[in-house]
Amino acid sequence: MLLTREEMSLDFGGHRLDPAADREILAWIMNQFLYGEVTGIQIGQWLYDAPDLSAARFLAKQAIEELQHVGNMVSIMGMLELTPQPAHPVVRMLATGMMGGSWAEHVATEMALGEGFVLMAFYAVIDTLDHPESVAILERAVRQEESHVDFGECQTMALIAGDEALRKRLLGLSLVWMWGVRRLAGFMQSRLPDHPVLERLPDFLALCLQCAETRLLRMGVLEQPLSELSSASRAALVASAYAHKGGESTLRLLTSPARLLPFVGKRRRLTDTYLNDPVVREPG
Repeated sequence: MLLTREEMSLDFGGHRLDPAADREILAWIMNQFLYGEVTGIQIGQWLYDAPDLSAARFLAKQAIEELQHVGNMVSIMGMLELTPQPAHPVVRMLATGMMGGSWAEHVATEMALGEGFVLMAFYAVIDTLDHPESVAILERAVRQEESHVDFGECQTMALIAGDEALRKRLLGLSLVWMWGVRRLAGFMQSRLPDHPVLERLPDFLALCLQCAETRLLRMGVLEQPLSELSSASRAALVASAYAHKGGESTLRLLTSPARLLPFVGKRRRLTDTYLNDPVVREPG
């Protein structure tokens, strides 16, 4: 990866999350993780858009890993006696609402940025959860998540090389993704209970945004620190990215009848049904 684990980790001062006393906090965290892993399964659709067989092979392997991660989250929730519940709307927006409309969007915003954010959350739970069995499962999972982030970074850098228009589009979409993270931060700071670990939450989320900016800089998507971009420049990047995204979506629908299916009727996906799935409700 372009960032090390040390760069992506926050010192929580030795404070820990207790599986019994902090069940409410852990339930919220693990339900966001569970939803995120379910959305990960849907990367199978990107096999159609993979640029080559090597990328397609990686996605096929990732799909299996994401299915394993769903099982891991269900196992952890069972050990901690947590009940599966819906994810927060902002998490749903970041994981599903911002689903890429092209291969470039997928590898940049979903894999490099999105999975990079999830990876930091995994690191934070590993460093604070006082439950060795769950931590061991998460440690195995992060090695696979790291490979997903690395793939997204490498693909993004190759795609934007010599393509200034694409670089700007991906930067505009990345700015919206970072706005979503700030919205999630606002909810977490105002709604989650007082706790020594959560007192470091503002610092953790600031680090997440700092790491996202650093990743964008190292990938070459961002050419200068965000502090040097004016509000007008940011707004123009976002507007341009979404204007292109709308036109591209229309073209893809016209050239691929299969993509009309979601508009013919309500198409239910795993992200709509997973809470009622026997694998989640009745594991074992």
